[in-house]
Amino acid sequence: MERLDKRLASTGRWSRKEVKELIRQGRVLVNGVPAARPEDKVGDGDRLLVDGQEVDCAPFVYVMMHKPAGILSATEDRRQKTVVDLLPEELQRRGLFPVGRLDKDTTGLLILTDDGAMAHELLSPKKHVDKVYLARVEGKIDASDVDALARGMELSDGLKCLPAGLEPLEDGSRCLVTLREGKYHQVKRMLAARGKPVLELKRLSMGGLVLDEALEPGQWRFLEAAETAKLRDRAAHLNFLGEMNKKT
Repeated sequence: MERLDKRLASTGRWSRKEVKELIRQGRVLVNGVPAARPEDKVGDGDRLLVDGQEVDCAPFVYVMMHKPAGILSATEDRRQKTVVDLLPEELQRRGLFPVGRLDKDTTGLLILTDDGAMAHELLSPKKHVDKVYLARVEGKIDASDVDALARGMELSDGLKCLPAGLEPLEDGSRCLVTLREGKYHQVKRMLAARGKPVLELKRLSMGGLVLDEALEPGQWRFLEAAETAKLRDRAAHLNFLGEMNKKT
């Protein structure tokens, strides 16, 4: 159970002060009955309406965004636009943050949420969540490149990369790269080390969640129930594996 004003304010659409005024004006209904006081308790099974519209008070929000180039994967920046700036004000007030980062010039799938526990499970280096990228490179990907990434690479600066998947497409100037880690500029650095600098990079999937092709760069949508369940199941599975590894 939770205070009515706190639950409505948690959606980011109103402040606690604004919620109190809505209640005073009789614009908030709880299970069809006008709310009496801001401190009244409500539970997950209660139906809340404001101005006749049902309010989704889910504890966490999950958003899929097609990140455009030129935007920072950050919550805020004084000088540059961030992915959070692309969201409506009510979601910005909820404190959503990107699950992982994409380089400023990298496009594609980005998950934003306020569920810190799930984000931690998906981002933990020990959990090895698959991330698939589409890259366009200078030159042509060949069999030696595929073998080099499959074996795992150590870059000139000493960075050790886990084995990664590399699949050439079409004429070899485009390829799919599958990582199980997410080190700084990793795709670009690995391919550059093979003499194939990356010209364009787009993330297609993360943890089994695939970018919605209907989303144009800069657009977003809420995750569907099945997609959210998939992420939760994935996070729970990773947590289970982590606990089992500790025991062994």
